[in-house]
Amino acid sequence: MPAFVHPSAEVQSPSVGDGTRVWQFCVIMAGARIGRDCNICAHVLIENDVVVGDNVTVKSGVQLWDGITLEDDVFVGPNATFTNDLRPRSKAYPERFARTVVKRGASIGANATILPGITIGERAMVGAGAVVTRSVPAFATVVGNPARIVRRDRA
Repeated sequence: MPAFVHPSAEVQSPSVGDGTRVWQFCVIMAGARIGRDCNICAHVLIENDVVVGDNVTVKSGVQLWDGITLEDDVFVGPNATFTNDLRPRSKAYPERFARTVVKRGASIGANATILPGITIGERAMVGAGAVVTRSVPAFATVVGNPARIVRRDRA
């Protein structure tokens, strides 16, 4: 089944996988790559240097800035915030944006904030509202500000 794109969405990328659904008022820039069977909910912005794997859910109000990779089966809750520049200044851009990777099967809760250059490990869980200032190990659950490990599941 081909991708579904709501009429109010602006999808410039030719790389949106089959079965993916893009809802109202989304913007997906030309260089972005979106996998198969994803759900990109309303009011999502995806910049050029972004990779979204297969079977990913990005809830409403999320912006995926240059330098972000979401691997397969990732869940990003509503209004989760990603950043890509540790020292942002108006109209002063770094040569390269930091790479942030969310590994396979990880989940990020609503309103969590993810600083740039971080890896969130496979099947990790970031609690709602957490502020993630450093990488999260695989299978760990983190909560709070700054985010701290409260649980480690087995592989």
